[in-house]
Amino acid sequence: MDNEKSHDELELKEDMLQKKLEHILQMEKQIKEKEKRIRDKEKAKKQVPLRLSASLWEDLAAWAEEDFRSVNGQIEYLLAECVKKRKKENK
Repeated sequence: MDNEKSHDELELKEDMLQKKLEHILQMEKQIKEKEKRIRDKEKAKKQVPLRLSASLWEDLAAWAEEDFRSVNGQIEYLLAECVKKRKKENK
């Protein structure tokens, strides 16, 4: 009788643990989906038409080449640095 009781208790505990594991796996899946949506959103880029003088373009192109970036990458980098600096100054 005791063996049956302990066996039943073990089965109940096993079922309970299995349900908890399934719940954890489901939560993990949801977290991964949210992380992916956040990464995708961060990767999304907006296109902005930009008119520059020829001399400014040439200066940016030379600077970008020195930094091994495209002109677009250099402009994005410079803008990001300016935004970071502004945020620090406003704190």
